[in-house]
Amino acid sequence: NCGVSPGVAGCSNPDDAGNWAGFDVEVCRAVAAAVLEDPDAVRYTPLSNTERFTALQSGEIDMLSRTTTRTLNRDSALGLNFAPVMFYDGQGFMVRESMDVDSVSQLNGATVCVSAGSTTELNLADYFEANGMTYSPVRFDRADEVLAAYDANRCDVYTSDRSGLAARRLVMNDPSEHVMLPETISKEPLAPAVRHGDDQWFDIVTWTVYALIEAEEYGVTQDNIDEMLASENPIITRMLGGEGAPVGEWVGLDNKWVYRAFTSVGNYGEIF
Repeated sequence: NCGVSPGVAGCSNPDDAGNWAGFDVEVCRAVAAAVLEDPDAVRYTPLSNTERFTALQSGEIDMLSRTTTRTLNRDSALGLNFAPVMFYDGQGFMVRESMDVDSVSQLNGATVCVSAGSTTELNLADYFEANGMTYSPVRFDRADEVLAAYDANRCDVYTSDRSGLAARRLVMNDPSEHVMLPETISKEPLAPAVRHGDDQWFDIVTWTVYALIEAEEYGVTQDNIDEMLASENPIITRMLGGEGAPVGEWVGLDNKWVYRAFTSVGNYGEIF
């Protein structure tokens, strides 16, 4: 059971038939292939910012792969464990070109659409306070509500991670009317997360992610993986379940779990 965004192009988005696709979705599929021997053995649960952590804490989902920033509070007080960072993002701002604004410093007194319960909301408050500026937040629980409000002129500014802004700009009524300002006001290391308390599951999710990254570094792809099984590099052969190390036994799986992840989704670069 994998928690994902309700719909962000490139990250996690369902088509008209309900088939999910995107960067975060592929991470879920890789883990399912490793553990359940089937990349399609995933139930996707779309979650808002305010729903996502409760869903994970309560056991409604097994992992969260949903453009979620790793923070100290979430990694400790909220009882989550984060796998390796999959994508480094940063918070930006989008405005209408007609505003004739080319810097965040010109947004004093603006109304800003923002997702409630997100690091985006906190960063926004910190940045404006630190720079002696005022603003009026317009908060929504779901990303599609934030987008709809901004597109309907209910606020002057839309703030979110820059990748999210770029994706959502594409589905606006007229994308050419909107521009992203140059400033990036935060670091947003986005990573999958699981609950505290199940070290084996945490190890599996963590090392599936590491393996996807390692595969790209060593040139292991979906097309050449069977050739790579005969590689003279012992690191590659061990990773793929060849002789030399009980990589499956270490995490409670068979030795082909990493091989299945690669053949199902490819390496990190292919997913990206």
